[in-house]
Amino acid sequence: ILGSVQKKLPLMALSMTMAESFKELDTESSLGKALEMGCCIQSSLAKILAEFEITLEHDVLQPLNKLSEEELPIILKRKKTLQKLISDWNSIKSRLNQAAKSSTNSSGAGAGPSVSSAANKLEILKEEEEEVKRKVEQCKDEYMADLYHFSTKEDSYASYFIRLLEIQAHYHRQSLGSLDSALAELKESHSQTEPCFAADTPAVGYYGVPLQTHLKSLGREIALPIEACVMMLLASGMREEGLFRLAAGASVLRKLKSSLASGSNALEEFYSDPHAVAGVLKSYLRELPQPLMTFELYDEWLKISSLKDADSRVQSLRDTCSRLPPESYNNLRYLIKFLAKLAEHQEVNKMTPSNIAIVLGPNLLWSQQSTGDPMQLDLASVSSIQVVGVVEALIQHADTLFPGEVDFNVSGMFM
Repeated sequence: ILGSVQKKLPLMALSMTMAESFKELDTESSLGKALEMGCCIQSSLAKILAEFEITLEHDVLQPLNKLSEEELPIILKRKKTLQKLISDWNSIKSRLNQAAKSSTNSSGAGAGPSVSSAANKLEILKEEEEEVKRKVEQCKDEYMADLYHFSTKEDSYASYFIRLLEIQAHYHRQSLGSLDSALAELKESHSQTEPCFAADTPAVGYYGVPLQTHLKSLGREIALPIEACVMMLLASGMREEGLFRLAAGASVLRKLKSSLASGSNALEEFYSDPHAVAGVLKSYLRELPQPLMTFELYDEWLKISSLKDADSRVQSLRDTCSRLPPESYNNLRYLIKFLAKLAEHQEVNKMTPSNIAIVLGPNLLWSQQSTGDPMQLDLASVSSIQVVGVVEALIQHADTLFPGEVDFNVSGMFM
């Protein structure tokens, strides 16, 4: 069964196409290796997906189909029958009352054949009413028994939906595990043959360097990439729709990162591409060895997201901000105040505090366990609604949490 399901999946067709393709290539070439690994991983993903579909069918769909196609129809049919019997019972009771009145009137008029006939009719209706009443009681008992039987299995039915989520979680974990393993192996192999781009080299000076080291080496309070990008965005990007959400081209990102890292002040050409500037800022934040909101306070930030009372949440945010190292606090304050300004233009740029937090939150806070490949970091962090909620609250309460104005005048920034 597993093999049959697996063969029908598009992933398997993709795997077979890759297998045919890499046969025509040098197996030692980077493309040949990538296709060979792609073939293996797609086949593995197809098997995991097939197992998921089979388990889902057996553990969840079949029991729920039995519920919807057998058990519930029986209960609904019994309910309909009971309603019909009750209607019949009400009807015959009405006829019985009418007959009883007729019988009384006949008796008052004197003896005769009509009196006898009315009495017989009354007796027959009473018997019919008793019979229908008996059927109503019997059907009612059966209906109540069905409902009781259904209610006793309520926990079982709920467990099917829990099982559904367990199966889905297991499927995604397996798929992600296979992809992570394959990516690590493929990247290691690929890096041995990958050419080195000179344009990337200068960016090493600022990108991926601890914040404290960067600030100390330049005698700065605000990290240069943060300050430079904010300056450019304030000048030409505040009304740009989808800022931080829309991606820019890789080549312009490399060029801007190189310009910043080399201390160049020739940034005029980038003012016309605010999405590239936003991308470079996100990249700087994501590549910090430690997030701006720090590993040490990770658990504290997440606890704040569960607080329901607005005043308690703001107070906890203020307390946690005060425990940040001075360098992290200053840069977070500078950035959050800027993001609050950006949100003031939300009617035009469509970037509400919530939207900003969704795209920037994962670059400001992540757990120590999820460090490593920046792409994996993004995927791990985006899944945390708590992180997004905390960053959204920081933006919403920027003036309360970070009193005073920030001087966004960055003249002499490269001095």
